[in-house]
Amino acid sequence: MRDKSRLERQIDNIRNIENTLEDNIGLIELAELEGDQDIMKEAETAIANLQENVAKQQLESLLSGPVDGNDCYLEINAGAGGTESCDWSSILLRMYMRWADQSGFKTTVLEMNDGDEAGIKSATIQIEGENAYGWLKTESGVHRLVRISPFDSAARRHTSFCSVSVSPVVDENIEIEIEDKDLRVDTFRSSGAGGQHVNTTDSAIRITHMPTGIVVSCQNQRSQHQNRDTAMNMLRAKLYELELQKQDAEKAEREAQKTDIAWGHQIRSYVLHPYQMVKDLRTGVETGNSGAVLDGDIDMFLEAALAQKLGGLDDKAAKEKSA
Repeated sequence: MRDKSRLERQIDNIRNIENTLEDNIGLIELAELEGDQDIMKEAETAIANLQENVAKQQLESLLSGPVDGNDCYLEINAGAGGTESCDWSSILLRMYMRWADQSGFKTTVLEMNDGDEAGIKSATIQIEGENAYGWLKTESGVHRLVRISPFDSAARRHTSFCSVSVSPVVDENIEIEIEDKDLRVDTFRSSGAGGQHVNTTDSAIRITHMPTGIVVSCQNQRSQHQNRDTAMNMLRAKLYELELQKQDAEKAEREAQKTDIAWGHQIRSYVLHPYQMVKDLRTGVETGNSGAVLDGDIDMFLEAALAQKLGGLDDKAAKEKSA
């Protein structure tokens, strides 16, 4: 049923593109006959907008990886910068949640660790919707913020860093073998708002996978069993992502850049002072409208990174075929 719905949506999109193009070509021909420049400009604007839609649909059609169509887990961790980085983490979390909402995706906060003074030290959310992982998989890396600190009474400029990690939600069709002897399971009391039950019982779960050192935790459910099930799903996703990294040299190199959440390892810079600019250091795409970006308007960066990655894979395949 999921595949059926996906195919129906793709067919509907193509038909809408065809109908919109035919309608506006007809309007242009009519405007030329009647000499109506207003209708001419309106139709030309509609076709220009249609070109952007077609480009996005074309890019989306290339998201054909084994888990590109799956939901995803997005994890944010504060890096160098103390309170500044914790606040930057909360801004990034808001940006991704707004993007997901604007894109028609559903978000669920699975785990959140508040900062000592402000913001958050870490957070994990689940983003549900078609191609959620496919669109966000290039967001893994270090994100750098430059701004006048709201926590500095001297109003000095500060630089903060946060790391973002994106993993696919692994469904039942993909088998991930996890042995109990490889796990260390810890329980703890949930933090933050949650009502009488959540804050008075050790319902939160933290699971450490000993061979890899991967740690996952969940505290949003009332039941310890529910939190454990969710945490195990997150662990399966992390292990699957780790296997993908081993098979993909490009992704492995990107993950290696995430080991130090500080200078020299960022994939994108968000500069709010002394000028306004957000620039992706991998693709060169940039914009001066930093406010819109932090409000969730990140499609330009996602599309450029995906186009670069998919283009690189096509070039690699072509070279291998030629060889």
